[in-house]
Amino acid sequence: MKEINRKLISKYFNKSTIRNVLYFSGGIVLFIFGVIVYGVVLNLREIPLTESILLKGYEELINTNIIIERKTFTLSLYEDSVLIKSYRANFGRNISNAKSHEGDEATPVGEYLICSIDTAHKYHKFLRLNYPNLSDMAEGLRKGIISQTEYDSLKFDFFYKDCPELKTALGGNIGIHGIGKYNYIFKNLPFIYNWTDGSIAVSNEHIDEIYSVVKKGTKVVIK
Repeated sequence: MKEINRKLISKYFNKSTIRNVLYFSGGIVLFIFGVIVYGVVLNLREIPLTESILLKGYEELINTNIIIERKTFTLSLYEDSVLIKSYRANFGRNISNAKSHEGDEATPVGEYLICSIDTAHKYHKFLRLNYPNLSDMAEGLRKGIISQTEYDSLKFDFFYKDCPELKTALGGNIGIHGIGKYNYIFKNLPFIYNWTDGSIAVSNEHIDEIYSVVKKGTKVVIK
């Protein structure tokens, strides 16, 4: 009798455990689905850049510049000093610090220029910035991250080349890009998820809009 009771109890708890796991898994699936649907709704309410330009009284943007706010996770397009449109942006995994060396996974802070544009990048499009700038170099020299020789070489690149070398002790290949093949998932998340190695990421649709109004030499300020 005791053996039968043990089997019945074991069978009951096994069924109960399976049922609880199914309920929990179903709850997670419904939550994720709800989050994505909410994100889709938010994106559907967004005004296209072409319409934003017209609403601001312009037919086209001629003197575009970009201001990126790390605290508010936004990338904003300006025509001179007039705000045209803002986008939600994701940054490097190390959001607490400004970029200072290779591998720190942080986004730099300072004033940069778009130095090259890649339309066949793994993250859809890539607007590379001329990081490190003179201030980044001077700070790296002061901290001993780069030598005087490396500083002189980077300074030469800064003044006489479009983009600095890709590999430096201060890090490199920093820019503004899309999400790539996982765009549909990440663009519909209604919360911020910082996942890059230091670059600034927006959705594929947003990088397409930004690409349409910028060029090499466009100023980008990261705060």
